[in-house]
Amino acid sequence: MYSPTDLKKNTVIQLDGAPFKVIEYSQKVMGRGGSIVNVKVKNLLTGAVIPKTFKGQEKIEPAEVLSRRVQYLYDDGSDFFFMDPESYEQYQVPSEIIGDAKGFLKENAELDLQFFNGAIVGLTLPKNMWLAVVHTESVVKGDTTSSVMKDAELETGLTIKVPAFIKEGDVVSVDTETLAYRERQK
Repeated sequence: MYSPTDLKKNTVIQLDGAPFKVIEYSQKVMGRGGSIVNVKVKNLLTGAVIPKTFKGQEKIEPAEVLSRRVQYLYDDGSDFFFMDPESYEQYQVPSEIIGDAKGFLKENAELDLQFFNGAIVGLTLPKNMWLAVVHTESVVKGDTTSSVMKDAELETGLTIKVPAFIKEGDVVSVDTETLAYRERQK
């Protein structure tokens, strides 16, 4: 069991028999040692986001969400297909569950599918992913300011901001949570 102060971003809890993922967290300390925890939680079955308030001594049930390592195969426009590399079992996942993660899915990428009571409820990406730059504008000659950022389209169709020295063909590391450029592959 969790207490309200154990909740952090991405913690998965169970409310009314459904799994919820904490997406925002804030705590208010009240007088005489009490505290209130305000969270926004996303229902992993329906995608609905709701605010929830917990008081100091409440007990919160953790959700029994299992992760399974899978390999991304392809998508057909509405569904995404993954395969367990050990059992070769394939999983068909609707795009609503994939959400914004589709910008990081490239063929053969390994990630984790999350299951709740046998149903796929989510996808966990690694913290950072390496993706190739397929299109970016050339830098104006003489513009050597180190803080110049420009748009770069990556191999998955995702567009991010990168430093001016990045060129087409470079492979860059991208933070999957913030979409921030991290570094260029050497």
